[in-house]
Amino acid sequence: MRESFFETLIGAVVVGLAGFFLWFALARGGDSSGLGANQYEVTARFNSVSGISRGSDVRIAGVKAGVVKSIEGDPQTFEAVLKLALDSKWELPDDTDARISTDGLLGGAYIALEPGAGFDNIAQDGTGEIQFTRGSVDLLTLFASFASGGGGSSNSGASSSSAGEDLGPVDPPEVPSDGAVE
Repeated sequence: MRESFFETLIGAVVVGLAGFFLWFALARGGDSSGLGANQYEVTARFNSVSGISRGSDVRIAGVKAGVVKSIEGDPQTFEAVLKLALDSKWELPDDTDARISTDGLLGGAYIALEPGAGFDNIAQDGTGEIQFTRGSVDLLTLFASFASGGGGSSNSGASSSSAGEDLGPVDPPEVPSDGAVE
């Protein structure tokens, strides 16, 4: 009798903890991750958004400034279109650069914003767009190109040097008869 009471108590604690974690996950799922109530949306287009998902951080100088609100594909330009929700205290110049970065080699991906020096700011009415973007780099492809001797070139690892080619006879430079070099 005592043993079944103990098992029932442990089961109730486990179910209670599971319920708490479920409630916490659902409560935080709709949260805008600590951003203020005053937010605005901007659009950014990338050629590749590997590692980025809804809810990924948007950072300025390493400080969280917003989150990725949505990711969609544009079938006409074949680009990924991201909607970024930013805290309204960040007034970004219109020449702001957005790039996909990671926290170290194995860290998660985030959008890094680098404000430019423009005089005009990106509109905070939901129509603003970041014009300058750099997509993510596929590290596996990059490592493979270095391993094959391509050095990161875009010619699929083929060497562009002429080391093995026969260039024919090479004439030595002419030297004046007095031996002076000009």
